[in-house]
Amino acid sequence: MPLDDTDFRRRREERPTARNVLGGPLLPCSVAPVTGFFRDGCCNTGPEDLGLHVVCAVMTAEFLAFSKSRGNDLSTPMPAFGFPGLQPGDRWCLCAARWEEARRAGQAPLVALEATHEAALAVCRLEDLEAHAAEA
Repeated sequence: MPLDDTDFRRRREERPTARNVLGGPLLPCSVAPVTGFFRDGCCNTGPEDLGLHVVCAVMTAEFLAFSKSRGNDLSTPMPAFGFPGLQPGDRWCLCAARWEEARRAGQAPLVALEATHEAALAVCRLEDLEAHAAEA
């Protein structure tokens, strides 16, 4: 059975304070469009986030095309799911494995380090994330 908004809010409130890849508090990634596995604007994660949506990335046309070529179309709106479709410049919580795949292919978008959850370090090296850091 899918979780409803009340379940997501309750689980968010039960999570300990999240940390970013730099060791500080996790900052919001985006509320326009609203992002995050829990749709709380942050790249928070939990046991139910099997995709590990923890890298706050700044979308580019190149990355959006790359992602679409890999079967994950992030640019086409899907109103039935409340998804507006992403445009270059939008910030979005990406799956860590997708970001790493894009990096290895030379297509990685920039990363907002203070809004990227420390769980990304299980998949991505800090040095690689820092090499793709967006300006704060």
